Amino acid sequence: MTRVVRLGLVAALALWTISFARTPISDDAMGSFLHLPDLIFHEAGHFIFAPFGRFLSVLGGSLLQFLIPVIALIAFVRQDEPFSAAICAWWAGQNLVDLAPYIADAQQLRLTLIGGRTGAEVEGHDWEYLLNALGISQHAQPLGYFTHFIGLLIMISALAYAAMTVLRKSE
Repeated sequence: MTRVVRLGLVAALALWTISFARTPISDDAMGSFLHLPDLIFHEAGHFIFAPFGRFLSVLGGSLLQFLIPVIALIAFVRQDEPFSAAICAWWAGQNLVDLAPYIADAQQLRLTLIGGRTGAEVEGHDWEYLLNALGISQHAQPLGYFTHFIGLLIMISALAYAAMTVLRKSE
């Protein structure tokens, strides 16, 4: 990729990051075009982690959703491709932003799940189960906001690093 294209990608992702930052703990994150690919990895995680018991099977959805971009990041680091690794880091942060509304909803159960019904209408809200199992469901909202914040921090840091790698190569 040329330097201009890479800087254009960083700028576009920066604008997208700003839109995620303006709508904390909102369904907007889950309405982004990346939500559906992220959701495929999320659902696969339940299946992949199923042999390890119910808790890990439920956690496995969110875990794999976050791990896929991290695995891609590691692959790019090992290939000495820092720009691509930074973009994957951005994607990992985006996945945390995508998960944040789901985590924050663990008590209210208002989000519409895959079947078209809310967590209050059906059993199957991952984070309701996980936080209840840990005895910390009362902290769902702060955990959601914290996850959103960490996701944004990763996204911003990744974009700064990506821009730095492009600008450094031009010297």
